[in-house]
Amino acid sequence: QVQLVESGGGLVQAGGSLRLSCLAPGSIFSINVMGWYRQAPGKERELVARISSGGRTNYADSVKGRFTISRDNAKNTMYLQMNSLKPEDTAVYYCNKVQNYVPWGQGTQVTVSS
Repeated sequence: QVQLVESGGGLVQAGGSLRLSCLAPGSIFSINVMGWYRQAPGKERELVARISSGGRTNYADSVKGRFTISRDNAKNTMYLQMNSLKPEDTAVYYCNKVQNYVPWGQGTQVTVSS
C-alpha cells in the first residue's frame, strides 16, 4: 500500500520558518511530478508548490518568493522550506503526486501565530 508521510509542521510566529519533509515510496517518487498541498479550515485543498523529477519547480502566487520546494531522489524525500510565514499559511500540509493521486497521508499541521 502506498504511504505518504509528512512531517516537520509546528507552531511558529509570523515571520518564522519551518521545513517540511515528505517521505514517499520510490515507486511513485522517482518518476512523478510531486507537489505540496495545503488545506486550511473551511477551504479546499490547494497546490502550493510542485517539482518535477528533474527539479523544475512551480509555485502558487501566494507563496512565491517565500517557499522553496526541493527533492532528494536518492532518499525518496521531498522538502518544503517555508520562510517569512504568515498567519494565512496556517493549514494542514500534504504531499502527493500532481496527477493521479495516491492515498493521502495524514499531513502535518502548520500554525502561524500573529
